Amino acid sequence: MTSIPRTLSWQGELPGRLRLIDQTKLPAEFLEIDCETVETVWEAIRSLRVRGAPAIGVSAAYGTIVGLQGRAYADRSVFNARLAEVTDYLATSRPTAVNLFWALDRMKAVAASQPQLEPEAMLARLLDEARAIDAEDQEMCLAMGRHGASLLPASGGVLTHCNAGGLATAGDGTALSVIFAAVAAGHDLRVFADETRPLLQGARLTAWECRQRNIPVTVICDSMAALVMREKKVQAVITGADRIAANGDAANKVGTYSVAMLAEAHGIPFYVAAPSSTFDLSLPSGDGIPIEERDAAEITHGFGRQTVPDGADVWNPAFDVTPARLIKAIVTERGVISPVTADNVRATIG
Repeated sequence: MTSIPRTLSWQGELPGRLRLIDQTKLPAEFLEIDCETVETVWEAIRSLRVRGAPAIGVSAAYGTIVGLQGRAYADRSVFNARLAEVTDYLATSRPTAVNLFWALDRMKAVAASQPQLEPEAMLARLLDEARAIDAEDQEMCLAMGRHGASLLPASGGVLTHCNAGGLATAGDGTALSVIFAAVAAGHDLRVFADETRPLLQGARLTAWECRQRNIPVTVICDSMAALVMREKKVQAVITGADRIAANGDAANKVGTYSVAMLAEAHGIPFYVAAPSSTFDLSLPSGDGIPIEERDAAEITHGFGRQTVPDGADVWNPAFDVTPARLIKAIVTERGVISPVTADNVRATIG
């Protein structure tokens, strides 16, 4: 089984740069880009060159370093002011993925805990922290795979929506990590990948990752999911998540809620895989999760061709929320939450 190139990595020491796979170019072109300014990191997150909640969080941690380095700081107070400026700026890139804010808060907390360090030493300490966030995400991906593999059938089909693989994380992924681990354990699986309109993350990215690993994959239009289930081509559904509330309600790429409803109607288990950093225990339910609305051009002029007449209104939410009652289990690096209740979330996540 061939592993795919890492979706992100830090190059060099200090000064260094954040290297990303430009996911907007896949699958036709494999291109890596180097981000050497905080503005290029912000643009990469906003434009989905890097996407997926865990990958966004790790990128933001490294983006903090990018924004701080290359300057001479008169004293620590000036450094602290720049740190606040950089983290506040990166926080505006995308609103839904809680990992973004979790990573930025963690970087700020490290700086606040060591006020005695001079700017140069503080920057080196922050780079260590960003690397720790990166390494921890890789290990969390592997742990999710270990915990979740047994949930999938010994043979059959697994449907997934959007992309929750190595391209969405620093490691093997969330939902796809479970699939990868199951295949490695001997499960005979075929992945059914929803296209995932309007940006086709399933068709472009999930299918690409499966092909890299020689896992059979069938791409379907989003509107075919019910038929695939009725025809008994899939025996399980698993997706990632961008934010999970305290009661287990989970926000993921728009269309996930529909898939969960269809799975319930057909008696098929619907699973979510996400690290603990994706949980937002400050929100009692998914009603409080902010939903990003993106440019109408993603629908009206998808991939450069106009498909909607001028003057037509467009609504383009990037996410929807699947209620906990539709989720059979949530796979985390700390174990499997099932049934999905507020008490069980609290017992596992804290």
